[in-house]
Amino acid sequence: MSTQPSKTLETFPNPYPNRDYTIHMRVPEFTCLCPKTGQPDFATILIDFVPDQLCVELKSLKLYMWSFREEGGFHEAVTNGILDDIVQAISPRFIRVTGEWNVRGGVYTNVVVEYRKPDWQPAPRVELP
Repeated sequence: MSTQPSKTLETFPNPYPNRDYTIHMRVPEFTCLCPKTGQPDFATILIDFVPDQLCVELKSLKLYMWSFREEGGFHEAVTNGILDDIVQAISPRFIRVTGEWNVRGGVYTNVVVEYRKPDWQPAPRVELP
């Protein structure tokens, strides 16, 4: 196989660093292992962020997500770890990572974590009629 999983998140310069805008990414086939049973856990990972100077390159994000396939982790730890790794790579103005985990033991779990740069404030929301 020419492509392998990787923990490296590649970046590129934000083409519009003077403007706040949101990038929404959806990873519907995320897989890791249950730390108790070793069985696969499945989730949809949603990533919403307002970039600052850098953005995440999509192929590297795909390979990064693939790197969890053989790792065990609780839903909370995995979701928080994804947020931490992306913040370390791109230092966004704002980011929210949501893990929508498939049923385990009859329970669906959603884990939502956020990071906001201390000096960043979103623009007021505009409501159009």
